[in-house]
Amino acid sequence: MLPLLSHKQTLEPIYLEYLDALEQSEFEGEIDKRYSARLIQATDNSVYQFLPQAVIYPLHQQDVELVLSLAAQAKYKQVTFSARGGGTGTNGQSLTHGLILDVSRHLNQVLEINAEEGWARVQAGVVKDALNDALRPHGFFFSPDLSTSNRATIGGMVNTDASGAGSLVYGKTSDHVLGITSVLIDGSVLSTTPLDHTSLEQHPFGDNQLANTIASNIAQLCRAKRDTIIERFPKLNRFLTGYDLKHVWNDELTQFDLSRILAGSEGTLAVITETKLNLTPLPKTRIMVNIKYDSFESALRHAPSLVQANATVVETVDSKVLNLAREDIIWHSVAEHIKAVPNKIIEGLNMVEFAGDDDEVKHKVAQLEAMLTEQLAQQQFGLVGFQVIENRADIDSIYAMRKKAVGLLGATKGSRKPLAFAEDTAVPPENLADYIMEFRALLDSHQLQYGMFGHVDAGVLHVRPALDMCDQADEKLLKVISDQVAALTLKYGGLMWGEHGKGVRGEYAPAVFGDELYGALEQIKGWFDPDNRLNPGKLVAPPQSGPLMYNVDSAKRGSFDRQIPIQTRNAFPDVMNCNGNGLCFNYSSYSPMCPSFKATGDRVQSPKGRAGLMREWLRLLEAEGVDVDALAKSKSLGWMQRTQNTLNNQRDYDYSHEVMESLKGCLACKACSSQCPVKVDVPKFRAQFFNIYYKRYLRPVKDYLVAGIEDSLPLMATMPKVTNFASQNPLSQWVIKKAIGYVDAPKLSVPTLKQRLDGHASRGYDLDALSAIPEAERSQYVLVVQDPFNSFYDAGLVYRFIQLIEKLGFKPVLLPFKPNGKPTHIKGFLDKFAKTAQDSADFLNRVYGLGMPMVGLDPALVLCYRDEYKEALGQRRGPFEVKLANEWLMSVVSSRDGAAKVTEQAPQFTWFSHCTESTAKPNTANEWKAIFSHFGAKLNSVNLGCCGMAGTYGHELDNLERSEQLFEMSWQPSIDKIAENSQVLVSGYSCRSQVKRFAGFKPQHPIEALLKLIN
Repeated sequence: MLPLLSHKQTLEPIYLEYLDALEQSEFEGEIDKRYSARLIQATDNSVYQFLPQAVIYPLHQQDVELVLSLAAQAKYKQVTFSARGGGTGTNGQSLTHGLILDVSRHLNQVLEINAEEGWARVQAGVVKDALNDALRPHGFFFSPDLSTSNRATIGGMVNTDASGAGSLVYGKTSDHVLGITSVLIDGSVLSTTPLDHTSLEQHPFGDNQLANTIASNIAQLCRAKRDTIIERFPKLNRFLTGYDLKHVWNDELTQFDLSRILAGSEGTLAVITETKLNLTPLPKTRIMVNIKYDSFESALRHAPSLVQANATVVETVDSKVLNLAREDIIWHSVAEHIKAVPNKIIEGLNMVEFAGDDDEVKHKVAQLEAMLTEQLAQQQFGLVGFQVIENRADIDSIYAMRKKAVGLLGATKGSRKPLAFAEDTAVPPENLADYIMEFRALLDSHQLQYGMFGHVDAGVLHVRPALDMCDQADEKLLKVISDQVAALTLKYGGLMWGEHGKGVRGEYAPAVFGDELYGALEQIKGWFDPDNRLNPGKLVAPPQSGPLMYNVDSAKRGSFDRQIPIQTRNAFPDVMNCNGNGLCFNYSSYSPMCPSFKATGDRVQSPKGRAGLMREWLRLLEAEGVDVDALAKSKSLGWMQRTQNTLNNQRDYDYSHEVMESLKGCLACKACSSQCPVKVDVPKFRAQFFNIYYKRYLRPVKDYLVAGIEDSLPLMATMPKVTNFASQNPLSQWVIKKAIGYVDAPKLSVPTLKQRLDGHASRGYDLDALSAIPEAERSQYVLVVQDPFNSFYDAGLVYRFIQLIEKLGFKPVLLPFKPNGKPTHIKGFLDKFAKTAQDSADFLNRVYGLGMPMVGLDPALVLCYRDEYKEALGQRRGPFEVKLANEWLMSVVSSRDGAAKVTEQAPQFTWFSHCTESTAKPNTANEWKAIFSHFGAKLNSVNLGCCGMAGTYGHELDNLERSEQLFEMSWQPSIDKIAENSQVLVSGYSCRSQVKRFAGFKPQHPIEALLKLIN
């Protein structure tokens, strides 16, 4: 039996007292003490796991001031804080056992854009790509780039002094900071901008005595140690110190900028709330040259000559990353630009971009092409080929592939996964190739696999050795490798942290800075934060406060994961494989993943959040001695016992409820199963959890309604008008809404599909008769696979599909309706789903033997045959194949001549994608475009998030508000841009229903538009 689960991680009394006092104050944000919320903030994109006491979401800067001024009271001196943005740190940068100050939920506004002077003022929680969206109409962008730009915040970038591709030209974040507003440990506000040296003596921060003292002390210290600083600091583009002693004064010692100390301080000095940033004009022209090599070493050794060609960006990836990309959804968008070379194997790739004025860029590219052509002819540098890409969208797609490399490495097969812990080393670019060869030899000596990619122009390469953190020997090996890499970088005049900040790696700082300068860093920490309360344990500690409390050996996620038996880990691979990459936090409402996070801003409602909660659930079950596999196969408790358990929900804490709260918010759209770099399939383990949870607790009535819909529809369709009257009258709708929690149920089609096809040749399926058809004639037949939604609620569409098949010269055969099982799977009725799936699979395999194409109309249902059936049935699924309508039509048009010419006056349509379809089958839009082009029409497609319906999700009363919110995020604005409603084409039944509900019209399916074109 599923037991009550308690986590035993209660809040420390001093934190409870402090949070209670904060709740009683004028604080206007949110305070989240839920164990689920704490767990989600316990991890980032690193191997570490530190459980915080609670999460605070300040509504505005005044809240931050209040949080810290209240904590300044003597009785709360033990309370510590860590500011957090996107949570993309690779070395535990923002993790803490204290309180998290999450600025990403509310402090996320672009406050001001001054295009004339070329600057913007933004809050710390603004996502980098969202800022660039706001800047683009003004002709500017914020140029420091990073792979996590669609979820990393400006506050996080400032705190780690982030940079990425093109940093030789664009610099680091600190090079663009014009001013910072932050809150000091006493709750006072510090606004820093460059100061003339004479103003330092005149109390530049007014009556803020703490700020004046800090500025005066740092100014004197950095002047006094100037020579030592210049001598000791390596000459690196990416030299990140934590506290930038070198640049706080300008070269002439006439200008002092305290912002340079805050940039890169990782939240250890103050809580940054706002930044004024220098902007870069958008380049008029961008051209990329993809250069292919016979080895990764060849790519590295060729890079210096590419930098000398005055390229804006030189990025490299190895064959491991390329091969993983080929297996990912991203590859369809870049394959044309990284074509295979006949009789050659591509083992390395340099992506070289030139950006700027048109003539200048074209001149540089022409020079590079001439050089590469000559080198290819001479068989130099291991070159095997190159391609030039001029289309901006294609260049962006290639960068998207490169940015996804971090997550893609997590998809490596086996228990050992490439990990971030020594992944951002920087050495002088001229030393990079030799350094990497020795680095590779080091990893090879430990018999480790690894992936490499990075910014060769800046001497920064991301190297991720594959280790299994559930293996204690590998955990110890991580420390050994860290020590060896730290020493190796120093040998080559480099630094272990060249891009991502130090995080827990502060233990290596003394060897880099020496005792004198490390002591200076400790003094600065002491002046800002004498009691070590702001992100304690990172970078440095105040003088005489002892060693850093965190280091490379600090608590890791693996120490918790290894408590889960290996057979359980294997049964829940999606739960265990989540590596914290956080792509599911993508800010854009036009990205499919993840709709529930986009609607709520709550990380508990995300794939990463759900995987983390499930891991803890599995760990707690093991702690209770429960065999999860046996539990899944066990019988449910009796109705009376489940009723009693459900009634006691409010009285008895059960961690399972927190997991349920997270998982029931999932729309089961399955975008995560393909968009996530490691393919975390939330609907899969959601169904597994539901199956177990409801063995202890009662299911909602609506679950039975949804799970039984496929069985009841054929009966209801025998009397559609009676059924519609019974379900659609106001009294019935009120009862269904109040008693079941179900709204806006669709009407059954009248006339029914059976009535529409009465007497039609497609009716009267007979397997024996079809088997008697000569094999040579079978290709002329098309078997239409029914689904519950189109056949019973949109029968006209199925009828028109049969007409289209006939118009194209084929003979349609309507197969008998067989339940697909998708609704039962979504609600976690796994036993029933397995039986339904086996019955349908057996039938479809018999029909498949005829050799006639089988085609289904609804993407979600057709894709269920390919995914959930495979998962539930394994080999018993059989080889049958059901095609999507576009897949079948592509096979038809590609085999026929006589495509119509698409003219300026040709009919135009816009296809709105079903999120399951567009993520699982990313080429679908191109297929529909080709099909419409064949018939003389032009089809456009739009990038969209989820429409908010997702099967029956949008019909549930609890989800109604969120469903409408999601529709208004991307669908409604995109529909508003289309001139005529008749031009809107939607392939998913649930999406068409949602458009009808909230936009007020029923859009066509693409096949309906095609039928009209042909007619």
